[in-house]
Amino acid sequence: MPPIINKKKCVSCGYCAQICPVDVIKMEGKEALVKYPDECWHCRACERDCRQGAITMRYPLSHLMLNMEPIGGK
Repeated sequence: MPPIINKKKCVSCGYCAQICPVDVIKMEGKEALVKYPDECWHCRACERDCRQGAITMRYPLSHLMLNMEPIGGK
């Protein structure tokens, strides 16, 4: 699942495209676009470093279930 860029908050600074370690986000003109969503590592670099708070992450279900307690305790 790719990062989501909120177009209303994004100021097109391009920082997210610069810091993405796998080039998932690209600048096309003055617009930041998620060009390669399947390549995202979910490292959250773009989300954490966006000064405008314009990026949120959607995590695959497998990522959300990593820390589950077994039913009935140990």
